Amino acid sequence: MAVKLKTKVAGGGIFLFALLMLVGAVSFYYFNRITGEAKDIIKDNYETLNYARDMLKEMDGFRSSDSLAAYSNFEKTLRLQERNITEPGERELTESLRNNFKVMQLLPANDSLRMLIRKDISGIMQLNLQAIDMKNQAAKASAENAKTIITIILTICTLLGITFIFNFPSLVASPVARLTEGIKAIAAKNYSQRIHLNRKDEFGELANAFNTMAERLDEYEHSNLSRILFEKQRAEAVINSLKDASIGIDHKGIILFANEQALQLLHLSNQDLVGLQQEEVKKRNDLFRFLVSEQQNIPFKIVVDGKENYFAKELMELTHEGRKTGNVIILKNITPFKELDVAKTNFIATVSHELKTPLASSDFSLKLLEDERVGTLTEEQKELVQSLREDNKRLLRILSELLDMSQVESGKIQLNLREVPPASLVDKAVESVSNVAREKGITLKKELAPNLPSVYTDEDKSTWVLNNFLTNAIRYSPGDQFIIIALRQVDHFVEYSVQDFGKGIDPQYRDKIFDRYFRVPGSKEGSGLGLAICREFIEAQGGQVGVETAPGTGSRFYFRLPVRE
Repeated sequence: MAVKLKTKVAGGGIFLFALLMLVGAVSFYYFNRITGEAKDIIKDNYETLNYARDMLKEMDGFRSSDSLAAYSNFEKTLRLQERNITEPGERELTESLRNNFKVMQLLPANDSLRMLIRKDISGIMQLNLQAIDMKNQAAKASAENAKTIITIILTICTLLGITFIFNFPSLVASPVARLTEGIKAIAAKNYSQRIHLNRKDEFGELANAFNTMAERLDEYEHSNLSRILFEKQRAEAVINSLKDASIGIDHKGIILFANEQALQLLHLSNQDLVGLQQEEVKKRNDLFRFLVSEQQNIPFKIVVDGKENYFAKELMELTHEGRKTGNVIILKNITPFKELDVAKTNFIATVSHELKTPLASSDFSLKLLEDERVGTLTEEQKELVQSLREDNKRLLRILSELLDMSQVESGKIQLNLREVPPASLVDKAVESVSNVAREKGITLKKELAPNLPSVYTDEDKSTWVLNNFLTNAIRYSPGDQFIIIALRQVDHFVEYSVQDFGKGIDPQYRDKIFDRYFRVPGSKEGSGLGLAICREFIEAQGGQVGVETAPGTGSRFYFRLPVRE
């Protein structure tokens, strides 16, 4: 039965572990043995020597004034000695000591008894000293014996371990090296490479699988080459049939394909583009450099055959098994839509302009009807005329916004830029809305920072923007409130802000507030164009516009104009 590589590795680990356990077990055994012998010496002999020393010390006090305490301590120590008899002959000497001590207690003045007691104690000490010496010699012999045995076992285990360490890795390294050589050959498309391992373990199975794979690849290489070429030609035909210009680039920056439409726009041939690095093509083609470098997908214009065409770029990422493999740049021709958009803008501008004349005329007629010199109106008629005037004003405001928006969309915003004192815009805007604010009971507060530099702006359009902010703030503020118009410098800009304390705007609508035709749900007035025009006017002057708001705390609309340097 073939032994698997896993079993061999496990067996090698068990073998090394067994050697380690053997050395540890033998060392532990002899260590415990020597430690036990040392403990026996301390327990059996050193305690007896201590008792003998204490008894000799107490004998010096037999004739002192405190002889009773000396006799008592001697008695206690003698009892301890009687319980610690460990050596041959020690019991007889201890019994003789006990008998002589009893007589000594009856005849304390007898010096011969004192000599006998000292002799007994000396005999006990001599026996234990001899025993300590014998045990010490035995312990030394055991230690030497243990050192010899442990050294022999450690040497044998070390030799076995070194032999194992040098021989066992070749069991794995040798077939791995041969497999690595085979894989490198396959990577170099040498499909005739084979690996022959006379083994029955996992490496043998891997070698057989490798050889099978190499055979299949060799067959595939020779049998499917024509089919691959056919598929390549069919893919190129599909790419060239696409209506939109398409360019494929892999993750290494190599241009994989470009259809006829893309080649025409770039004024390049297939040989000048496909298979080259994109960095090389970017150096000699401005349009290609723009397509690769531009991140924003904004429409752009290309002149084709003397005619302006508009394109929108789409970037499609190609992925395989969750990994990015390249990009496809697609150019969609949006010229028809651009022409329709221009026509729509011109139509709105024309219609708005034509409608303003009759509306202005009707507004004048309504004013004449309110004049008592023309005739007296009843209260009901006055209410109807007032309602007509409000509707007329609303239509005029919407038409004005549509005209402004058509101007923005057509790219024909005409700016009259000049240096303007920042506070003059605030004064004009406040003056235009002061009556409306007064009727609603709203107080306008100015907070103007001193010594502000002049701004470089179109005074009329910037005043219109600030007026729009103030009108909205008055409209959405409750009565008997106040609105703060602030002016301060922020970096290289002067910031105009209008702070109201109305109901505020929900955060989900904050990013859409300056979009065209967007109205916050629940608002009753407006066309959704005013704030969009404000943004276009300010950004056309190189400024910035924004809003800070939260429900229940009001809103702070602001715009920033560049400082004249």
